Amino acid sequence: MSHARSEYDDFRQLAPDAYEIVAALGKAASKAGLDKELLELVKLRASQINGCAFCVQFHILQGEGLGIAADKLNLVVVWREAPLFSARERAALAWTEALTQLSGGVSDEVYAQASAEFSEKELVYLTSAIASINVWNRFGVAYRWTPPSRPKAVRSGA
Repeated sequence: MSHARSEYDDFRQLAPDAYEIVAALGKAASKAGLDKELLELVKLRASQINGCAFCVQFHILQGEGLGIAADKLNLVVVWREAPLFSARERAALAWTEALTQLSGGVSDEVYAQASAEFSEKELVYLTSAIASINVWNRFGVAYRWTPPSRPKAVRSGA
């Protein structure tokens, strides 16, 4: 079993300027008007790919807080096979995978799919959100941040 080398709050205290920069990059997409639920799905998918336990749990909890159905959150990992995702969500998830797994580059097909669902400006902001979660994942994985606990009210079913 792995243990945390450092925690999320330690990062905030040790490098508040770096924390604020990464946080601001992540918030830009929401401020630009991209749907918060869509952004949580994207952040969850990138975190799954990168194996960041802290970020996976964090974005599941955020998604639940926004009212995203548990079935949808559970099926993000297999979104291609699940019928619950809209064309816009599918384009965003494909874009997320292409930008998170850069070894193969971004295909013209994935770019065309994303461009069909998002304006140029939206796609730039979606890309900023994906870049941000990938940065958070690097910290979470490197330092083995402990996944956040489910709030007691949520755990008890309230």
